[in-house]
Amino acid sequence: MAFEPPQRLVRALGETAPDGDAWLATLPETARQALALRESTMERVQAPGGRSSLVVLVRLNDGTPAVLKLAPPRARPQSERVALAHWAGRGAVRLLEPFVAEGELLLERLHPDVSVRSLPEARALLEAAGTLRRLWVEPPDEHPFETVAERTGRQAVAMRATAVTYPGVAPLVEAALMARDELLAVEVERRLLHGTFRQSKVLSGERSPWLAVGPDPVVGECAFDLARLVRDRVEDLIAVPSGASTARRRVKRLAESLEVDQDRLRGWTLFRAVESGVRALRVGRGRDSEQLLEFAGWL
Repeated sequence: MAFEPPQRLVRALGETAPDGDAWLATLPETARQALALRESTMERVQAPGGRSSLVVLVRLNDGTPAVLKLAPPRARPQSERVALAHWAGRGAVRLLEPFVAEGELLLERLHPDVSVRSLPEARALLEAAGTLRRLWVEPPDEHPFETVAERTGRQAVAMRATAVTYPGVAPLVEAALMARDELLAVEVERRLLHGTFRQSKVLSGERSPWLAVGPDPVVGECAFDLARLVRDRVEDLIAVPSGASTARRRVKRLAESLEVDQDRLRGWTLFRAVESGVRALRVGRGRDSEQLLEFAGWL
């Protein structure tokens, strides 16, 4: 077996581990061992793939098509495993095996090149929102997941540091952090959330039209999860004069359709857009940062 990790993955890991990444260096051998352990055959590496893991389309020895996902510890693959096991295929891709090795997940094969992002925008949002609703369940007892407060607390520290280095973003960072403090002052619900939900994370399947993949699960209120979906296709919103009004209508429409408080959804959308914008700024993705921060300013 010979393969090259997708360049998207290599670039993303370079952003988060600029001094080198031992996991990436050993990835070819890890993949060979994982395939041999499962007596499976590699069909191809999914490209461009994700920014935090390697996805390999495989065929098991009984002919079953499957996906072998390999992820470094920083991607929290064990949390993903626990969440997928808890959902048990309801709204999400199904696990095909119990724990075998750290950082390795064997998953059912969906249609990796067909996501709801391929649909017209209005239909895509409707289908994505319907999928997300199915994931919002009570978390399992003794779960390993971060809470929204914990995750956003770590992010807040990095946001403050970035605002010192890039003073131009300080007003938006301050507004986002203030919104976070106000939102966390009132706990409204505790649900198991996908954590990084967007249209490209909803793939076509055989047993269900659309299923979610790639969670970075977290426990907290539903508005936090929905906030990432609000800014989907941000590049399209920025490109049109009506982008600001379209974004605000999207907040209203998604909040009403999923029975989420509109003001809380707007607040978490602001926080998550600014957090992503300043993170893009830190790693040199200037255009992404500009678009996300402009979007945040509309809220």
